[in-house]
Amino acid sequence: MSKESTLLNQNIKFDKVRCIGNNGEQLGIISSKEAQNIADDAGLDLVLIAADAKPPVCKIMDYKKFCYQRDKKIKEARKKQKQIEIKEIKLSTQIAQNDINYKVKHAKEFLQSGKHVKFKVFLKGREMTDPKQGFNVLYKVMEMLQEEANTEDKPILEGRYVNITLTPKVNKKDV
Repeated sequence: MSKESTLLNQNIKFDKVRCIGNNGEQLGIISSKEAQNIADDAGLDLVLIAADAKPPVCKIMDYKKFCYQRDKKIKEARKKQKQIEIKEIKLSTQIAQNDINYKVKHAKEFLQSGKHVKFKVFLKGREMTDPKQGFNVLYKVMEMLQEEANTEDKPILEGRYVNITLTPKVNKKDV
């Protein structure tokens, strides 16, 4: 219910409406003017809840307070969301084994801290015609990290890169 699409007070122009009081009690089917008078006497707003119902349903409430509480709930839910951080590690097809070991060591640190790791192998020039070497490098890395990480997919070729994303393994203690 956004403020622009919600009908309030005098904008409700139905002959008869089913009215619900501020505490949830049913006031019955009454004219919209009578419902507006009840809302005005209570110092509250008349809000159209269901326009498609027969007759339309209106509720008497403090609309600003309702919007404030709804927005507050949305902000709280957003705070509790877990942001996934992805670290990228770039490799080449001509990488030496000690360099792979060094990059894998960093990837293990990232995975242990709960981050996802994306390995990218850049293909230069003629390497694009046969990307097998890039896949082989990633399979080597996957084999080295199989105890610390889960693979989401198989390595895929995207443009000039062969990519794989690794996620940390979930310990049964953490769940």
